[in-house]
Order: sequence, then structure tokens, then C-alpha cells
Amino acid sequence: MKPLTDPEIRAAFVNCSKGEAKRLHIPRDLAERPWDDLDYFGWRDPQAPDRAYLATVVDGRALALTLRRPATAAWQTRRGMCSICLTPHSGGVALMVAPRAGKAGKAGNSVGTYLCEDLACPLYVRGKKDVGSDRMHESLTVEEKVARMMANLDDFVGRVLTGEA
Repeated sequence: MKPLTDPEIRAAFVNCSKGEAKRLHIPRDLAERPWDDLDYFGWRDPQAPDRAYLATVVDGRALALTLRRPATAAWQTRRGMCSICLTPHSGGVALMVAPRAGKAGKAGNSVGTYLCEDLACPLYVRGKKDVGSDRMHESLTVEEKVARMMANLDDFVGRVLTGEA
């Protein structure tokens, strides 16, 4: 993924207002991120633990989503698998909900999926970040895993954009 700048990311949000995009938290260390290993850039808001954001490139154009993690009770923390990168975690997967783009989102409609809580799917797929004993053995190449992850992400982004259930 090509490195994105703060203004590029803010302009890329499709499921929030321009005012919200202007106020949301974007990490200051963008230049230090491992862009060569990222297929999308995801981050959590340190001031609002229930908020997360995701920026990617779709058809050559930057696109970003706001996500929210509904509150979960302590008993709900259990082993799970990310729906995007298919990495299993013990307590490291959370339901992330994105308001739909356009009128549907303004009406309160949203789409959810299970994601790695730290939004580091590209690093897990490449083996750059370890999940410990939860790792599954797969016979797919890294390139095939990346393609599968991006197909899953494209599906989720498509549901946010088109308003499909």
C-alpha cells in the first residue's frame, strides 16, 4: 500500500460527515508505519476505546471507514476468528460495526464484521505479528492469504458502500 497522509485519510472517509472526519484521531506517526507490509491501515482511537478506523485503497482511490466496537461483557471474551484475515485469537477478535455510507447510514443502518481488535490483519497474514499458540497451519502462500484477506475486506467495504444486508 502506498503511504497515506493525514489529509488523504481525512478526505477518504465515506461513512461519516466531513466535520467528524476533521475531528477524529489519526496517528501522528504515519511516516513510521510499515506501509510495504500493509494492505490496509487500521487503528484504534486511544481517547475512545470503542472507536476504530480503517483506510484502504479501492480501485486506485483511498477509502476510509469509521468503526465502532459495541461494549462486551467480560464473560463474552473468548476464542474467535477474524472474518477478514481468518486469524484465530484468544480474546483478540471484536465485533466492529460500520455505519453505512449515505442516507442509509444517516438513518442509523450499519454493517458489522469480526475483526482483529488491533486491526493488524496484514501483519498477521504475513507472519510479521505473532498470535502465539493460536496460529493455524495453512498450505496457502502469503500471496494467497493476502488475496483472500483483501477479498474479504472488499466484501465488507462493499456492504458499507452499497447498503446490502
